[in-house]
Amino acid sequence: MKLGNKNSEEGSQRHAVLRSVGNIVVVVAVFAFGVGIGQGKITLGLSHSLSSENQQLPGKLNYTSVDEVYKSLKENYDGKITETQLTDGLKHGLATATKDPYTVFFTAKEATDFNKELNNSFSGIGAQLGQDSDGNIEVIAPIDGLPAAKAGIMAKDIIASINGTSTAGMSVDEAVTKIRGPKDTKVTLQLVRNKQQALTLTITRQDIVLPSVKTKTLDGNIGYIQITTFANDTVDLTQKAAQQFKDAGVKGIVLDLRNDPGGLLDAAVRVSSLWLPAGKNVLKEQRGSTVVQSYEALGGDILNGIPTVILVNDGSASASEITAGALHDNKAAYIIGEKSYGKGVVQQLISFNDGSQLKVTVASWYRPNGQNINHKGITPDKTVKISADDAKAGTDTQLQAAQAYLAK
Repeated sequence: MKLGNKNSEEGSQRHAVLRSVGNIVVVVAVFAFGVGIGQGKITLGLSHSLSSENQQLPGKLNYTSVDEVYKSLKENYDGKITETQLTDGLKHGLATATKDPYTVFFTAKEATDFNKELNNSFSGIGAQLGQDSDGNIEVIAPIDGLPAAKAGIMAKDIIASINGTSTAGMSVDEAVTKIRGPKDTKVTLQLVRNKQQALTLTITRQDIVLPSVKTKTLDGNIGYIQITTFANDTVDLTQKAAQQFKDAGVKGIVLDLRNDPGGLLDAAVRVSSLWLPAGKNVLKEQRGSTVVQSYEALGGDILNGIPTVILVNDGSASASEITAGALHDNKAAYIIGEKSYGKGVVQQLISFNDGSQLKVTVASWYRPNGQNINHKGITPDKTVKISADDAKAGTDTQLQAAQAYLAK
């Protein structure tokens, strides 16, 4: 499975373009795919075997020094710990040693939670999480109507601690796991806002099941499609909306990918195919300078030729950036908003017999124009920001700009 999301909700780094396509993992706990999810990301259904191993690593690890640490721990540690906890700790440590926020080991339980989160089914507070340039756990966006937003959490808030545990050195996925929990239980977050204001919020978790696509018809017969994450239901829901808008003869389409942390690579490719003729390049994956796989549009381009505006912001990552880049570079869409997050790497989800999984960065992805957007993002054709006053008044200046563009 390949991922393409940021760091998702509880929004972790679902920015996993997992091949399962990111790492914004949604912590909703979600607080993503990834930030995820990334803000990382994940992609399903298009995985392939990579022919080249990492030649910098030895064929076999020497565990002598590990055994020495274990012996000292066994002889001296005054506390309770099981063999399973120790071995899981070693596996977590191997992934953490890469210093790649999108490479993460999941125990069987963590893997189950991650996959639920990837498909918008979990118990949590409802926020997308990622990491800022300093490695802090950062709120990408709270989800409207859910506990995080109701409690007053805002985009760009730094989560300094979770239930009293400092997040220093913590991965997004670890933060997501700590924030998520059973329905009606509480989690206390210490936040830092604007790098100076300290806040402490206690939030009650709730069950969260979110459809990944919302649609409506705007004034002027303009179709509106909002994709909140690229999940298992995304392709069917988007295809249904596309056909309805096509049959209605809409004048244009607004594809809203704002605060979409990413998700499944397969979903990003298939959504892009609703606009692009079969054979058009959607993205290429590379290891170093070697192209290991190229993804092309699959046909069924229902919306081909219909003027389209894509809305993005700094919460758009991974799979959403793949779709935005593919449509833009193939001249199928105009982009309005703010520069996107910038997650240009792909994760592979590898499953083990005990139910555990390794989410590992396997390649970088490149837009049809040849650019890798990692840490750079996609710059819109027209930059439009939503001011604090606009947000307070509920005025969506970016959507207004998209409607004005399509009304020409």
